[in-house]
Amino acid sequence: MHNFRVAVKTVALPFAAIALLVIALVPLAQAQTTAEKGLEIAEAAQAFDEGFVDFTAKMNMILKTKQGDTSTRIIRIKTLEVENDGDKSLSIFDEPADVKGTAMLTYTHGLEPDDQWLYLPALKKVKRINSRNKSGPFMGSTFAFEDLGSQEVEKYRYQYLKQESCGDWTCYVIERTPAYEKSGYTKQIAWIDTQAYRLAKVEFYDRKKSLLKTLEASEFKLYIGKHWRPGKMNMVNHQNGKSTVLEWTNYQFKTGLSDRDFRAQSLKRLK
Repeated sequence: MHNFRVAVKTVALPFAAIALLVIALVPLAQAQTTAEKGLEIAEAAQAFDEGFVDFTAKMNMILKTKQGDTSTRIIRIKTLEVENDGDKSLSIFDEPADVKGTAMLTYTHGLEPDDQWLYLPALKKVKRINSRNKSGPFMGSTFAFEDLGSQEVEKYRYQYLKQESCGDWTCYVIERTPAYEKSGYTKQIAWIDTQAYRLAKVEFYDRKKSLLKTLEASEFKLYIGKHWRPGKMNMVNHQNGKSTVLEWTNYQFKTGLSDRDFRAQSLKRLK
């Protein structure tokens, strides 16, 4: 009888150990990966801003050279929210005289290349921007063509890095790697406000994985009770010393824009 009890204990111990191990591993199996959490934050940020329908705004683009010289361009912005696709946006240059009438139209997509057209009044020609040139500078600024479309979730793969203070806010810090072809960036590090999902800062790394640019957004205001928009965006190129400030004013939402206002063949007739 004594030997039987010993045998029972000997057999029972391994099963007890296995049960405890399974219980210990369940939380690990259910734990969210950094990729899942990064994607979750990106999806929440996109969902938070859905429903704006359309908006118009005025933008001052201030170009600054490494030597400190500045020049200003005045631009009208129109944006249309598109269901099940990226937004459509139109930028029309009003000043100075040498760029007056220049316009850029962008249809943003997910993994598919964005469609972009540039109208140059001096040539009286609408030029389609080749996807190979999307990493080039837009109108002499520190913004690339690929920076100008809406940042659809599908465009990137994500990793959650950490949570930290960013000015007066607490921010999620996520890494996003372009999933689309021919990007000028190997990765971007983004700081996103944990409360209203405002994009506070982005670091852009070039094809050599070196820090190329930093974008900082500030002076946010809340419109129609839901949609936050920055009053200022500053993009600094650390490699050439140039910077571009975008000053946003006169936001107007739900103005009645439609697809008719975003046609490439109409760029020559814009006023």
